[in-house]
Parts: sequence; structure tokens; C-alpha cells
Amino acid sequence: MSEAPTQAARPLAVIGGGWAGLAAALAAHDQGWAVQLFEAAPQLGGRARTLTGPAALTGLDNGQHILIGAYTQSLRLMRRVGVDPDQALLRLPLTLRFPDGGGLQLPRWLAPLDAAAGILGARGWSWRDRFSLLAVTLRWQIAGFRCAPDASVLALCQGIRPRVMAELIEPLCVSALNTPVDQSSGEVFLRVLRDSLAGGPGASHLLLPRTDLGALWPEPAAHWLRNQGHGVQVGQRVQGLLRAPQGRWQLQLAAGETAAFDQVILACPPGEAARLLTQASGLAGDEPARLADWASQARALRFEAITTVYAQAKVEAGPLRLPQPLLALRCGPEAPAQFVFDRGQLGGPAGLLAFVLSASPDLSREALTQQVLAQGRQALAPLGLSDLQALGTVIEKRATFACTPGLQRPAQRLISGLWACGDYVEGPYPATLEGAVLSAQAVVAALG
Repeated sequence: MSEAPTQAARPLAVIGGGWAGLAAALAAHDQGWAVQLFEAAPQLGGRARTLTGPAALTGLDNGQHILIGAYTQSLRLMRRVGVDPDQALLRLPLTLRFPDGGGLQLPRWLAPLDAAAGILGARGWSWRDRFSLLAVTLRWQIAGFRCAPDASVLALCQGIRPRVMAELIEPLCVSALNTPVDQSSGEVFLRVLRDSLAGGPGASHLLLPRTDLGALWPEPAAHWLRNQGHGVQVGQRVQGLLRAPQGRWQLQLAAGETAAFDQVILACPPGEAARLLTQASGLAGDEPARLADWASQARALRFEAITTVYAQAKVEAGPLRLPQPLLALRCGPEAPAQFVFDRGQLGGPAGLLAFVLSASPDLSREALTQQVLAQGRQALAPLGLSDLQALGTVIEKRATFACTPGLQRPAQRLISGLWACGDYVEGPYPATLEGAVLSAQAVVAALG
């Protein structure tokens, strides 16, 4: 581990305090940079954060995030800042069980035996269902988990029977890419499957946070960075960028303050990055046009929403406890939730459930809440549910970019001394925490 930055260390600005920005700051520390990180929001974490209000939701998360065993860099960074993943995350074999007991669960075997055994032992599937999936997954393996860039997930799955599509492929796709199967990139979907189902021991395991998202990594990472002599400022929005003499960059902060840096990494949402670029001054030559092109590409990204409905569930004897901390739900036009998390088994109050709607429909908060409550009461009735009351609903309207076939994502390098990182920037992964971390590490490695 390198030492704390000295006065002679090169100054680097990171704009954004989500997983990408914090990962960039940690990587930059190792390269000898003196980092100043600026986060506009009052708390760190970006789109994976702990809520500060309203009162009923304070201390809960803005969404439910699942890591997998293949997210090696995210897990490494947790250990780096003193978080023990074995304590902070509940590790489970890949499981997509429904409240009635149907669905798939992989055993704790080595790949690919675990996947084959899980498919053959799936509850509620016919032998034709099972063999249709085995045949297609074998085809994927023979092709090296590669396909044409313009192929959709739906096109990849020709030959898989409808029940398997509904109970496995569609939930996997929407949880990994947050985009419906007919619109999702087959290339990216296969990359995730390759790294998980065909990865090393435990790569396909689900890792469910046992703590709130702030404590899971962003807050410990910020504490570590400050202890190493770097700056981490929250509630500090960068107002503008100015190309200063000798190629340096000057950040315009609140109340007329400025700060100069050798390099700047934009680790903020694409809309905020585009705002800063279109207002940047002091540019020369073709730099304004290049930044305008990047901003246009970032603004052209289509986004998908994720909704979380928090509810308190009871049975006659007291709080409801689900058979597993995470269950899949059968969804449809008026039953929009794909998953339900038992937060009581993940460090929260007993009976606290979080219903998740990936690629959430464009409906009002009230309409979504009522649909989910009706869906939950029906789905959980076999478990003895006697009461289900909503606590609050969180809608992240721009939770992830739509991961569509052949999508051209914005580049990491903009112009000299100016970079971008995040889960939406060019890279092999969809909008995941690991994708954000990998993007940040790649940018810092290219700084020179």
C-alpha cells in the first residue's frame, strides 16, 4: 500500500461520490495522486445509497442491490477499507424460488456441475423444460458465451420453453440488465453469465447486503480516504469547469471558490457530466466540438426506472418470515414486482419486506404501490400472510441505462486531462456496482 500523498503529489479531482467515484479515488491513491472528491448530494453512494427521509424510510435504502461472487473487484475494495464481506453480505447459492416453492436453486457445487444440477432439479419444470434450457446453455458454452452485437436476449433464447423463460431467463435478465428480454443486449447478458455461471468457485453465488448501503462500502471508503490525507466533500456541487494555463483544470465551486487540478474524472451521472461539459470554458481547437459530441451521446442514453415498495407483513403469530431472504415473484401487467426481499433476515426489523420492480412501469407512485400490495397479498397468502401494509415507495426514475443491443456508450477519455467513469461509460458490464468499479479502475490506469 502506498503512503499518504505528499505536498508534491499531483492533484486529481473526482466529481461524484458514488461507487465509481470512490473506486477511482482509491485507485488514484495507489498511483500517488492527491485526490479531492466532490459529491453534490448530502450523502455518498450515488444510486446505491441510504435514505435520509421521509421519516418512515429513513435508514432504509433507495433500492435493493445484489452482488454476486464474480464481483471480485468490489469485494476486494470492501476488504481494502476494512469491511469484511463475509459479515456484511449474506452468501447464498444462485436461487430463484417462488413463494409456492417452485423454481430453481443451485447447489454449492463447482461450476458447471452446480448449474446442471440446479436445472435438472428445478421444481415445477417438466423434463422438456429442463432439457430446453440445457440445450441452449450448451450452445452458449460452445460459442464461448459470445454472440452478434445486435442480438437481443430474446433472440439468444430461441428454443427455451415459455415456463423457463418466465421463471428464470426473464428474472435473471431484468435483475442484471434492468431491461426487458426483447430489448436487452444478448452480448452483455452472456458476459454476465460467463463470469458467474461459468466462473470460479462461488462466482454465481448471490451476495445480499446485511447492512444499509451507506455502511456497506461508501462510508468506510470515504473514512479510509480521509485518513490517508485525501479530501472527500459532500454537499459540494461543482458549478463549472475551466481550462486553465499549462493544460490544468480549474473547478468552479460554490460561493466563487475555485480549485486547480492536473486531471479531472467525471464520476457523476451522465446528465450532470453533460451539463459540466457544455458549460466548460477556456477550450481550444476542436475541444468544444469533442465535448459536445460526448455530451450528446450521454444525453441520448435511455434510462430504466427501478421501484422499491417497502411494506410490513404479518401472520397471525407476528411478523412474517419468508422461507428465504429473497424470493422471485410471478409478474404480469398488474403484478409488476419481480422480487421480494425479507429485510428482517438481512439486518432489518422483522416482517419488513422490500418488493422490487426492475424496469418499472411508468405509473404513479400510488398506482404502483397498490398493484404491488395486491400482488404481495396474493403471492404470499400460501405463507399464512394476514396483513400487508405499505411503509413507503421509492422510485429511481433514472436507475440504470437501458442495456440494448449494439449500444454505443460514452468513452472514458474526453480530452487531455479530462476523463469519465461510471457504470454507463464504455465497458463490458451492464449498470452494476461492479461495472462502476471496473470503469473507475480502467480510467485511473490510463491516467499515466
